[in-house]
Amino acid sequence: MFTIEHDFDATIITLIDELPKDSPVGARPLNEDVVIQSFDDRVIVEQFDPDTGELSQIVMTIEQLDELRAALNLPEGNYRLERR
Repeated sequence: MFTIEHDFDATIITLIDELPKDSPVGARPLNEDVVIQSFDDRVIVEQFDPDTGELSQIVMTIEQLDELRAALNLPEGNYRLERR
C-alpha cells in the first residue's frame, strides 16, 4: 500500500509494508514505512530505524534518482546516462 500527497513544494510518497491478505499472522515482521519526499532539486528517502530509535535519511539529486531508476532495469555493468 502507498499514499501520495502534494504539499506546497514537494510530493510525498509513503510506502506502507503490509502482509498479503492470505498470510498467516506473524508470517514475517513488518518493516517501518518508507517516506519519499520529492522536491525540484532533490529526493529524500526516510525510514525509522526501531533498533536505534533514529530516522535514517538518504538525500539524492534528481540525476541520481534517474540513474537509480535506470539501474533497476539493467544488467550488471558500468553505465553513464547521457544528459540533454
